[in-house]
This record gives sequence, structure tokens and C-alpha cells, in this order.
Amino acid sequence: MTQRLRLVGIMLMVFGLVFLGGSAVAFSMYQDGRHSLQSFSEVQGVELSYNDQGQLVDRGDPAAAQAIMDMLENEWGYPVSDREMDPDDPLVNTASEYMYQMATITSHVIHGTTPITLTEDMLVDADGKALTELTVNGETVPVPDPFPADGWTVEYENGGKYWNDFDRTNPADAAARPLIWTGTVHGLTGELGVGTVTASALKLALALVALLAGLGVINLLTGAGLYWAAGPRKAAGLAPAPVEQPELERIG
Repeated sequence: MTQRLRLVGIMLMVFGLVFLGGSAVAFSMYQDGRHSLQSFSEVQGVELSYNDQGQLVDRGDPAAAQAIMDMLENEWGYPVSDREMDPDDPLVNTASEYMYQMATITSHVIHGTTPITLTEDMLVDADGKALTELTVNGETVPVPDPFPADGWTVEYENGGKYWNDFDRTNPADAAARPLIWTGTVHGLTGELGVGTVTASALKLALALVALLAGLGVINLLTGAGLYWAAGPRKAAGLAPAPVEQPELERIG
């Protein structure tokens, strides 16, 4: 039995070394990914803005930055980590910073105003009939008559609309959507999304490293304990107690 326990102990120690080797490989891959993300962030050079008190600001306004943070945490439901928002390191290189920058761009896009120019051929209904009035910014306004030769320019309020919130049957919405949600905006948010996913994956990778290392240490300690417990014991330095011999009866 002791020999079997010692064999199990050896196997557990071997497994422990395998887990520790796996954690070393995983940590090396984590370091490569972290270095790549840092280089990617440095090349872009995007930094968050903080004031002298270490408060996050948007165009110099702490209240505007707080409104963006509220949108990120409450509307989007993203758990921002305070440890990742460091005024001493404003470079956007953590998951929370990438998400905040994405929220900043989105907030500026959906809460601004955009001038749109409508031509006469755009102001028709589904049957192709010319419209005499148009709903813009929540108000119904008459279409100019005579119609301006250079088109009708309107200050369109974005009104918090995301890409899918525009009514494309409305000529104003149809004209405003590509001017508000441009290819640049989609590209920037997509790029920031890649940064967020990469940073989050790196955190998961680090957790995997810790898990493998922990399993390795547990297996090593358990195996060593079994090997030691099943080892030979030294006899105590006491003389053995005398054994009483039964008295022999003489026969005959």
C-alpha cells in the first residue's frame, strides 16, 4: 500500500510540473498579447483628458465626461473599472478606457446637429408624389414653395438616434443617417471595440495563467505530501518489551 501511495505522489508531482509548464507558456502568450496591445495603443496615440484635480473631462467639462460615463455604465451596462482609468496614464490601452472612448465618440455623434440639404426629387412619398410638408426634429414644417434651386438646407437634430433608429421613409431621416453615422464613425467604434475585446481577452488569459499555476502548486504539494507520508519510518529508540513465554509442563 505504501508503495502505491508513493507512486500516486510521484504522478501528482509530475502533473504539477506539467501544469506549471503550461502556465509558463500561457504567461508568455499573455505577455506577447499585452505588448502587442500596448504597441497598438501607442501607435494610435489616443489619450483621455483629465483636469488638474484628476477628473475626467470632455472638451474641458467634467459634467460632460460624467454624462458620457453614465451612458456607458447605465445605458450600455458596461462595468467600468476605476483601476483602469488612471489620470497618470491617460493613454487608451485598457478595456474600460477603450469603451469610454467609444462612448465619447458615440455621444458626440448622437447628440449633435447636422446640416442636411434636401433636393426636390428627394421630397416624395412612397407613391412618388411630391410632399407639401415634412417632419423634421419632431415638428411638421411646410416644404418651401417655390423650392430653392440649391436645395433646402435644414439643421437636423440627431436626437440620440443610433443607426437603426432612423425612419428611412422620412426624407430627412434618410438624408441625415449617412451624414451622422459616417464610415469614419463606424470604423472608429469598430477599432475601439477590437481594443476592448483584446484587453478583456488578456485579462481572461491572465486568469488562466493563475489557474494553471495554482493547479500545478496544489498537485506538487499534494504529491510531495503523499510521497513523504508513505515513506519508511525510523523505529523509536526503545527496547522491545519482553514477551512472556508460557510455562512448559514436564511430561512423564
